Amino acid sequence: MTEKELLHKLDELKSDYVRIQSDLDKLVYVRGRASSAQEQLVRIEEEIAEVRKQLEAFE
Repeated sequence: MTEKELLHKLDELKSDYVRIQSDLDKLVYVRGRASSAQEQLVRIEEEIAEVRKQLEAFE
């Protein structure tokens, strides 16, 4: 991937993270099943870390 593609991917992941975090807040408020959202957040955090690691290689 190019640096531009990685930056785009990072923006998408951050956007997904914020959206899921908002969904999680709503689930917790209504006492819904939040474990799936929590798992998605962990997965996205790992992807963000990997993309950042790849971006560091460009510097």
